[in-house]
Amino acid sequence: MNASQPPLALYVHWPFCVSKCPYCDFNSHVREVVDQDAWRKALLADLAHEVALLPGRRLGSIFFGGGTPSLMPPETVAAVIDAATTAWAPVGDLEVTLEANPSSVEAARFADLAAAGVNRVSLGLQALDDEALKFLGRAHGVDEGLAALATAQRHFGRVSFDLIYARPGQSVTAWEAELARALSFGTEHLSLYQLTIEPGTRFATLAAKGELTIPDSDEAADLWDVTQALTQAAGLPRYEVSNHARPGAESRHNLAYWRYTDYAGIGPGAHGRRTGLATVRHKKPENWLAAVERNGSGLQEEDSLSNAERMTEALVMGLRMTEGIDLTGIDPIWLDDAAVARLESHGLMARTPDRLRVTAEGMPVLEAILREVVRV
Repeated sequence: MNASQPPLALYVHWPFCVSKCPYCDFNSHVREVVDQDAWRKALLADLAHEVALLPGRRLGSIFFGGGTPSLMPPETVAAVIDAATTAWAPVGDLEVTLEANPSSVEAARFADLAAAGVNRVSLGLQALDDEALKFLGRAHGVDEGLAALATAQRHFGRVSFDLIYARPGQSVTAWEAELARALSFGTEHLSLYQLTIEPGTRFATLAAKGELTIPDSDEAADLWDVTQALTQAAGLPRYEVSNHARPGAESRHNLAYWRYTDYAGIGPGAHGRRTGLATVRHKKPENWLAAVERNGSGLQEEDSLSNAERMTEALVMGLRMTEGIDLTGIDPIWLDDAAVARLESHGLMARTPDRLRVTAEGMPVLEAILREVVRV
């Protein structure tokens, strides 16, 4: 075991929903019948491939994500956890997270998933307002979502949920009340995302027709300020641009991404970063399964990252965090020193001899800052 290397993270992608998925804009991953034995065997083979290439590593976290991972058979979840922790020595109390939609069907499985070894759940609540949930295209209502949250809190030691704000017509007062209610449930972690319009989505189509208007930059800034004030007062300060946690309750798995450490990705469509290589698995489930049966892994691409690519990724990911980046591992040629100095003078960045971070004032314009300071 190499104790000098940061712990490894494992991402397990489960692509299936077993009926028409109300949570996604597409349903290419829907399968009414899944050969669970074949899939369990394939996931374990895909994992074994990564284990062979990453010997002697410590394991810091496992994250089950994808289509509807809370509908994974508990036996498969337990088998993956057992294989991973046998191959890689787990660090302390291993964080094992499962992503779940807040439906009664999925919540009914929480006890079995906890018994299988999951100890943290991330729920996609997204809003505490029924009309907002309809607008966001979610199938659950507030009551069903909160019932799922209560069930999760009974079965898992660590619980997080997400909310989307800066929705069309949302006032500062309305968001303040909604966030205060969210904080009253006592979870240790919240992910709070401002609504953005991504090209090619239903929201983009509505915006192009003039049927959807999100808060302007001044309104969004006011919503951001309220978010920071309320979470800070509740003891869940921001540790990443959109993530808030009690000290010590940060998502260890996501920290591995943001601190740019190695992570193995298995299952259809999973991405990974392994010792300077970018790995991508086949996205279509049947293609991935065929690749595993043929080659022993579901790998579609394995590309060596250039120094420029690695430095850029490390900067873009690391500057999302409140702690910023450790400059001792960054080649200074990839930072625009003049831009950093200018942003420092405006109070948007802060630098010490060994660290660089975006300040609280700079976080609302993080994307613009990254474009300024990161040389690509």
